[in-house]
Amino acid sequence: MQEVKVAIRNGKFTTSMQWGGSGEPLLFLHGAGGPMVGAPFLEELAQVFTVYAPAHPGFGSGTGIEHIDDVIDFALYYHDFLDELQIDSPHIMGHSLGGMLAAEIAALAPYRINRLVLVCPAGLWLEDDPIPDFFTFNPQQMVEHVFHDPSGPMSQMFTEQLQSPEAQLEMYKCLASTGKFLWPIPDKGLKKRIHRLQLPTLLLWGESDKLIPPVYGEAFQRAIPGSRLVHFASSGHMIMLEEQDAFVEAVSDFLLE
Repeated sequence: MQEVKVAIRNGKFTTSMQWGGSGEPLLFLHGAGGPMVGAPFLEELAQVFTVYAPAHPGFGSGTGIEHIDDVIDFALYYHDFLDELQIDSPHIMGHSLGGMLAAEIAALAPYRINRLVLVCPAGLWLEDDPIPDFFTFNPQQMVEHVFHDPSGPMSQMFTEQLQSPEAQLEMYKCLASTGKFLWPIPDKGLKKRIHRLQLPTLLLWGESDKLIPPVYGEAFQRAIPGSRLVHFASSGHMIMLEEQDAFVEAVSDFLLE
């Protein structure tokens, strides 16, 4: 895959995007941690689909977040993004914050989207199972909440990466942008629109997810007519990294039905 620059609304927004592959278009929307540049699962999906993986405004190299006031503005930005790139009937896959955003994009115009994949999405709120206030987490706490095995090699790698001042600064920048849409709780009205998701939808959840617990998967499944829920026994919040092969297979099989 290659990295390209994209301007939206005559340069009001600019961003970088990983792009490549062939086949049906697949838009990937990243989570609060920021763009997953060079992630192997995107490369694998690009063997089957034309993958578009942009940085959101306010994340990574994405600019223009000051022009977005709420999650509806955010969703409309991505409708303009699809218009600008002339992407017709894409599949959309979103992770965490990106999952909430993908659901909102589809709720606004379900006829425009082919299929929807939501990976541990935010957007709902259960009073009996509140999502932790991750805006207060230090790097070690974040790792402990998102990975299946906090002491495993992948967790250790992320912990080491987050020791650098540059990585910590980028993490806090991403969290500051995320706060505009998820703080103090991620209930920004999706529950009032989620019934509009009248399109094939796959929900993927890690059984060890301590950030957005698996009980939220059941809530999403109840709210989205005909949706499917698949659990991953050896994953936390980062399924695409912890069980990459099974993740890519589940996504590909669903989108190619």
